[in-house]
Amino acid sequence: MTPARTWIIGTVLTVIVAITNIGIANGASDGAHLTAQRWSFDGIFGRFDRTAVQRGLQVYLEVCANCHSLEYVAYRNLTEIGYNENQIKAIAGQYEVEDGPNNDGEMFTRTAQPSDYFVSPYANAMEAAAMNNGALPPDLSLIYKARAGGADYIYGLLTGYEGEETEHSVAEGLYYNPYFPGGAIAMPKPLYGDDVEYADGTTASMEQEARDVTTFLSWAAEPKLDARKKLGLKVLLFLIVLSALLFASKRKVWRDIH
Repeated sequence: MTPARTWIIGTVLTVIVAITNIGIANGASDGAHLTAQRWSFDGIFGRFDRTAVQRGLQVYLEVCANCHSLEYVAYRNLTEIGYNENQIKAIAGQYEVEDGPNNDGEMFTRTAQPSDYFVSPYANAMEAAAMNNGALPPDLSLIYKARAGGADYIYGLLTGYEGEETEHSVAEGLYYNPYFPGGAIAMPKPLYGDDVEYADGTTASMEQEARDVTTFLSWAAEPKLDARKKLGLKVLLFLIVLSALLFASKRKVWRDIH
């Protein structure tokens, strides 16, 4: 194989790896083997399903937000999944945030605005731990990136709880889940099915809720995924054309020599 062809193939493979290497997990996991799921955002041509992301937001707000924060996502970011300004104001308006100081040097409480980040259910980490038997509920903004397995891990964890008939014993106050490292998790089973009433009429089974909230949390960690993939495809096309031109030029320049 000529050096020119080797360079072309290497360039193409590098770009493909770059634009498909999305959400690499940094965390380690020694839990059960994860079953690979099919996600709309997988692969070079994958895109977030906006309706699924919106349903996942509903699951997060009505279930997960009672314990978990989403501190790196602002309400105004919801425009990227199809919400308009009035809808975002309505969502943010359900919460209050501490602001200030005012002209008197005092802090005050006001209604959340689209520019605010998702309001945490706790005032601080100490309160969060105290209200959860000493276990600090993790922020979910980057959970997709922070756990080995990414979306498959989140889905597996949410659907992997075993009932009271489980043969596995765990310490009091913990729950057995084979997908959690060590098998014992402080979070009780969060989803049971019919936890929410989807606005679009989708049946809210436990599996459907888990898929939807997993899709939402994947979007929360990778909100620019779709734009990055579009740009990556354009770059890939450009490099292929450039490589072909360079290869043709090389052959023309060196034709007489060979």
